[in-house]
Amino acid sequence: MKYSYAELAKMIDHSLLHPTMTDQDLEDGCRLAARYQVASVCIKPYAVKRAAELLQGTGVLVGAVIGFPHGNSTSESKRYETELACADGAAEIDMVINIGKALGGDWAYVEADVRIVCDEAHRHGAKVKVIFENDYLTKGGAGLGSDDFKRKLCVLCERAGADWVKTSTGYGFVKQPDGSYNYKGATEHDLALMRAAVSSRVQVKAAGGVRDLDGLIRVRDLGGSRCGATATAVMMDEYRRREAAEAAGGVEEKISGQLGAGGY
Repeated sequence: MKYSYAELAKMIDHSLLHPTMTDQDLEDGCRLAARYQVASVCIKPYAVKRAAELLQGTGVLVGAVIGFPHGNSTSESKRYETELACADGAAEIDMVINIGKALGGDWAYVEADVRIVCDEAHRHGAKVKVIFENDYLTKGGAGLGSDDFKRKLCVLCERAGADWVKTSTGYGFVKQPDGSYNYKGATEHDLALMRAAVSSRVQVKAAGGVRDLDGLIRVRDLGGSRCGATATAVMMDEYRRREAAEAAGGVEEKISGQLGAGGY
């Protein structure tokens, strides 16, 4: 295999964010995350304390979303959410930018909004992932084309203290011509763009649309260090299946070589 089990599992932030999630879903999800030894669970703020209890001693971190999913909370609300989440045991914070302010070109507001969360999180020893919601940015904004707009956000977030820049929430649904709603989430183009737009100090996280092992591997190939996922079991079970098949193939090749060398 190109990467080890641990290298790929520790890329996964197991997502427990669906609006209908129950307390039992949370507990089941945390146990799954511990079983597969992923990097973290990414959960709603009210659930942080319980998740921290469930995951204590497992090596799996607790991450909380802030201003989720649309980024419309006031900056002070985001800061206070961050304070509470960290006090409850969150080691990572996934915050959403104020998308409308960014599209309108109020860059000072956006930077201050990111900075206040980063400063609060870092005060508690937590790290911050800043979510752009790229599905809403396909036409750019503030006089910039889409790619230049995303590059500017990357630079701004690094300056404000972000530890990761992140593509999406997984809930950035855009109305389609037929009236339905859908989203792409992380794309290869955006991952490569974002990786190139920040220094090595800042990492890149993919979210939305990565649903199988090959997709996870591709995120790593493109320089992403984390990936939000609900399909954790599917991905890592497939890894074990391929690993076993590769090992079996190696044994067969060795036996075949022995036979060819006159072993019998």
